[in-house]
Amino acid sequence: MKKLKFRNGDTMDAIGLGTWKSEKGEVTKAVKTALNNGYKHIDCAATYGNEAEVGEAFSEIFNKGKVKREDVWITSKLWNNAHKQEDVIPALKQTLKDLQLDYLDLYLIHWPVAFKPDIGFPEKAEDFLSLEEVPLIETWNEMVKAKEQGLVKHIGVSNFSIEKLKDLMAETDQIPEMNQVELHPYLQQNKLLEFCSKNGINVTAYSPLGSGDRPDEMKAADEPSLLENPVINKVAKKHGASPGQILIKWSEQRGTAVIPKSTNEDRIKQNLMSAGYQLDEDDMKEIADLDYHFRYVNGKFFEMEGNSYENIYND
Repeated sequence: MKKLKFRNGDTMDAIGLGTWKSEKGEVTKAVKTALNNGYKHIDCAATYGNEAEVGEAFSEIFNKGKVKREDVWITSKLWNNAHKQEDVIPALKQTLKDLQLDYLDLYLIHWPVAFKPDIGFPEKAEDFLSLEEVPLIETWNEMVKAKEQGLVKHIGVSNFSIEKLKDLMAETDQIPEMNQVELHPYLQQNKLLEFCSKNGINVTAYSPLGSGDRPDEMKAADEPSLLENPVINKVAKKHGASPGQILIKWSEQRGTAVIPKSTNEDRIKQNLMSAGYQLDEDDMKEIADLDYHFRYVNGKFFEMEGNSYENIYND
């Protein structure tokens, strides 16, 4: 399996287990299954609402000693209601408590969007804080402090466009080490990948299989299916792989990390086995032609009359 290298020489396995949408009753088992079957990369977030259950898995596995904490890369993310200077590190410490960890390998600003501190998810424009009220650099400077305090080893962002990255980088010499974004053959993000590569920013692909199990209110009525795409299925048949394995391998082979979510034991194992395949030049060319610039997670849920978050991706 490929590994992504960070500026200090640390490495992260390209294929990890995502935990978004994993139910509390299932996620502990899923994380234990993953760690017991060779995963060394687990992706979490406070807003997923299941970090305490993920922490139960970490505690049990690490205490047994078969898998060491220092051998597993663990990522989490700062939610939008903790962007203010005084809220960042307390939110991180709550995540560490829930995950039963002393430190994170990577901590990300989840979105370039800010809510008021008591808002889990906004229902009206007044629930938001503008980026004038809470500039991203204010939040970022606290992320830097968290790194200096040893609470996290690396810091980065998620869902940041080139424009948002440039804005942040203009105000700090601590350039983000990661940008986690939606990435799959229907949304290949070539310009963003090129920009990140030139600036030493690693990239993680989320929703690599099309996020078919996300809430209905986030879905379009006629959205295309990645897993049913004829080209993906043709390539899968050619290699004796599943469509999901081809989608995971495509991300890994492009040099990004990729975090497919599953709570199914067999699928968790199969997803990691994606690393064993190799797509040839013809495969990659055919898949390159599938770029429709289609987003499954389009950010429209942040757009409300009266706030300033229209088209956060700056497309």
